[in-house]
Amino acid sequence: MEEKKIEHNKTVEPKKKLVVLTGAGISAESGIRTFRDSDGLWEGFDIYEVASPRGWAKDPKVVLEFYNMRRKDVAKAQPNAAHIGLAELEKDFDVQIITQNIDDLHERAGSTNVLHLHGEIFKMRTSIGYGNWNIYDIKGDINLGDLAPEGGQLRPHIVWFEEPVPMIESAADITSTADIFVVIGTSLVVYPAAGLLSYAPTHVPKFIIDKNIPATRSIYNLTEIEAPASEGVELLKTRLRDYL
Repeated sequence: MEEKKIEHNKTVEPKKKLVVLTGAGISAESGIRTFRDSDGLWEGFDIYEVASPRGWAKDPKVVLEFYNMRRKDVAKAQPNAAHIGLAELEKDFDVQIITQNIDDLHERAGSTNVLHLHGEIFKMRTSIGYGNWNIYDIKGDINLGDLAPEGGQLRPHIVWFEEPVPMIESAADITSTADIFVVIGTSLVVYPAAGLLSYAPTHVPKFIIDKNIPATRSIYNLTEIEAPASEGVELLKTRLRDYL
């Protein structure tokens, strides 16, 4: 008698949603300096001269040169173990990166779902109007006199100080659906990004990774990992095994 093979229907559990908010600290290990460090990128510049609508109106040439320099720095930088580690977590989790960083190191490391809160250094747009911009890729320099096809001087697609953060509502929506929420390499003092922690559901596990853990209010179900980003992500991966 021929043996019958019985196939059992197996229910595949959906991956847990891991939402990760990253700041300048995760890219610092790739050589991208942060303005909150003593040797920071902004040293020698008044922040508002190079990263505000006022600075742009006063001297757009200086602003363009500043970001042209940053673009070159980012192009030379490479993803570090923290970026790569987060990308690897996509094997086991539905990972959504929300980054305050304007570099592309998460994408180059292999992360496939990245929301940039503050814009992207390799993108540019017109300097006129607000919202519904056409966004263009840029790998080289933007120079004074370079105009967008729809008109207006081209500028970096960066959210400057005193400008609204168009992606914050999308980031809040993503955070509110997290099964696990992680903060890496951010001082949690720049708003509105710092407020995202309050959108994570109260009951979900939360982790903060930083060399200097920022002051936080009483946050339920919070684990602090005081370490550089690369080391911290490795420790995080071990902790996350409990949630598989």
